[in-house]
Amino acid sequence: MQMLIQILAQTPRWVFALFAVLVWLGGKQLLAGSVSLTRVILLPIAMTGFSVYGVLSGFGDSPTALMAWAGAASLALWTVLQRPLAAATRYDAAARQFQVAGSAVPLVLMMGIFFTKYAVGVLLAMHPELRQQAAFALGISALYGSYSGIFAARALRMWTLALRADRAETQLPAARA
Repeated sequence: MQMLIQILAQTPRWVFALFAVLVWLGGKQLLAGSVSLTRVILLPIAMTGFSVYGVLSGFGDSPTALMAWAGAASLALWTVLQRPLAAATRYDAAARQFQVAGSAVPLVLMMGIFFTKYAVGVLLAMHPELRQQAAFALGISALYGSYSGIFAARALRMWTLALRADRAETQLPAARA
């Protein structure tokens, strides 16, 4: 318990602020509502950047770590793309807004990336030799990649829905003529 208190005491204040922002963003997605196309794209980009930063800050530009990240991201992306969107998901092309059901997935992914980055930071501060262990780098990098792939696939599925809706709307006037 003493060690945990010491770790938390040495954590920079901005980390707690980032945690609060991520909980707030993820918490908002627990509720059904409308989301802009921009937000659908920006959140996965930001979280993927945070994920890649986790790999780079933990293991430098290690080709093994980066390949583990890319491989896991690709596998997660492919796997999630095989699944359909939630039935309640709709896209309004005129408003460029999605109507989405609430989901805990974004919150879980954000917390996963955050806590992975936090735990790895603590572990590497206490045991810098872990930075050189290939199995540790592979596992952590693959975990980061999995989070990123899931985020990216969720956004890509929604973007695809928007493209189909836009295409259908532009073909409608031509069909009437």
